[in-house]
Amino acid sequence: MLKTIYRLKKRSAFAATYRTGKTVHKNGITVFCGKNKTEDFVTKIGFVVSKKIHKRAVKRNRIKRLMREACRLYIKNNDFNPKPMSLIFVASSKLLDKNFDEINSAVLKLMEIINND
Repeated sequence: MLKTIYRLKKRSAFAATYRTGKTVHKNGITVFCGKNKTEDFVTKIGFVVSKKIHKRAVKRNRIKRLMREACRLYIKNNDFNPKPMSLIFVASSKLLDKNFDEINSAVLKLMEIINND
């Protein structure tokens, strides 16, 4: 489970990130990166899987769990210290039949792209 300090929760925060952020795509995952914040702001991460992806909540929640776990492992193993911003991971229907290793590698590539910018 992703720690509470890293979770993006508020609807207004999601809306602001969508409105002002830039996007990065990789293997069925799109990441919206919000504007850089002040130094005391902790990077917050949100996950979105639309009903258009699959009508069953079980399938949508599985994709969110896999993306969340990949982010948690990245934070734990890589001394997570990016520029303070908010991130939203949005899934596409390509992720329905992928396993954890494929999703994990896509998330790792995206996080490396975000950290290098």
